[in-house]
Amino acid sequence: MEKLNLKNTLKSGVVAVTIALAAATGAITANAQAIKNVVLVHGAFADGSGYKGLYQELTKKGYHVTVVQNPLTSLEDDVAAVNLALDKQDGPTILAGHSWGGAVITQAGNHTKVAALVYIAAFQPDNGESALQWLQTAPPAAENGVLPPDEKGIVYYDKDKFHAGFCADVTKEESDFMYASQGAFYAKGLVTPITNAAWRNKPAFGIVATDDKSIEPSIQRNMYKRSNTKVTEIKGSHAVYVSQPVKVAAVIIEAVKSMSASK
Repeated sequence: MEKLNLKNTLKSGVVAVTIALAAATGAITANAQAIKNVVLVHGAFADGSGYKGLYQELTKKGYHVTVVQNPLTSLEDDVAAVNLALDKQDGPTILAGHSWGGAVITQAGNHTKVAALVYIAAFQPDNGESALQWLQTAPPAAENGVLPPDEKGIVYYDKDKFHAGFCADVTKEESDFMYASQGAFYAKGLVTPITNAAWRNKPAFGIVATDDKSIEPSIQRNMYKRSNTKVTEIKGSHAVYVSQPVKVAAVIIEAVKSMSASK
């Protein structure tokens, strides 16, 4: 009888270990597939429609993508819009921002559902810094068409310079659509300092657009270097997310895999 009990005990132990191993394996698999959400934040002189190509690249690979239509009225308003989108995500999320959107995700990235940040030719201020401070750290390119604020405090991009300065590597027809569909960007956002830089606490990945005429590439490199951001350089204009959606998607997917591997 004792031998039988011992045999049953050993058998039960093997079953328990097998179940535990299966559960652990399942957990590892779940972790590896845990991040499926991506939230995209556009910048100034643009709107969410520019993310169509990137959206298509990510969704066909199984990601759930949300494109925020931020109002561009202030840093606080844009952060609120991003937080609303993050609230609706069903799990950990990669938060990506282009240009001015980088300042927005720097503040909004403190949301509990944000696993990592991706900066696409974007501003990455630290606490107490504004996007404008960084924009002023290098002379503007001749093609740059950012105009002074008008009487309502709105900053526009010179229409005659938009193609060369903002999106030189897309067709003129697409450039015309991008110009026509942009939001009104209030200068207030540019001068508002960050109060809690999320990249200080969360992994960050950054794309340098090497042919950028709106945010000089050296500015991007300097921001990313001081924050220990993992950098990918892509030959493209400021609108690299429009002209090179496959390469930008690859960086976002790299962020997903990096987070999964670290679990």
